[in-house]
Amino acid sequence: MSISYEGKGKRALITGASAGIGAELARVFAEHGFDLILVARRREKLEALAEELARDMKTDCHIIVADLGDPAAPRAIFDEVTSRGLRVDALVNNAGYGIPGFFRDTKWEDQAALIQVMVTAVAELCHLFGPCMKARGYGRILNIASVAGHLPASAGGTLYSASKAFVIKLSEALHFEYLGTGVHVTALCPGFTWSEFHDVMGNREEMNRLPKFLWLDTNRVAREGFRAVMENDPVYINGFVYRLITWFVDITPDHLLYWLIGRQSGQKPTA
Repeated sequence: MSISYEGKGKRALITGASAGIGAELARVFAEHGFDLILVARRREKLEALAEELARDMKTDCHIIVADLGDPAAPRAIFDEVTSRGLRVDALVNNAGYGIPGFFRDTKWEDQAALIQVMVTAVAELCHLFGPCMKARGYGRILNIASVAGHLPASAGGTLYSASKAFVIKLSEALHFEYLGTGVHVTALCPGFTWSEFHDVMGNREEMNRLPKFLWLDTNRVAREGFRAVMENDPVYINGFVYRLITWFVDITPDHLLYWLIGRQSGQKPTA
């Protein structure tokens, strides 16, 4: 059975669309005929991207400036879409970031905001838009997770891996809940990707020391993610290297993994 990627007459809402993977996903959805609702905090970047897509691809773009760290934001986005008379056929939960350093050394308010953006807002937007898609018999939900969600957590950036593991499990559950309804749900799991993510994290210099074969291109990640949700893959890991790494982790005994992570973290595991 052939699967149509045609999005003519359909519209995708993409969070975190101002840069990186989010902006590239906007371009890929536009290439396939989708009109767009672009959501992020930075109005100037959203307007520039909307202008680019309208000029180059004749895409009808709406922008919504919102901070998903605000607990009221997901409902406000849904209400704004409804008030504009727009229909969301594809939802891309891409917004996210990390907090460097040890959990114990950070402010709880910062960690709570991360949970709101990367856990609560993702779940709430799926909860708001998913039933509307089911009622129409068509929907695509692409949740941007990370290969980090498949790996044992290490010291530092504590809630990043935990939040991505949540997104993977949420997506798997929703994938099976919506089977046979015309709604596809996919968790996309890239590894290290060239974007401004590590500039925001403040660890660009450190990350640049990693081997080049570990780095993925945002366009590749976006294209593979688009294809994966169209084909209704519950989870898609970008890149052979990262699929190999997750396979190795799956077959390696936990005690050996913990020993390796303890050495890498400069700590001696206690169990």
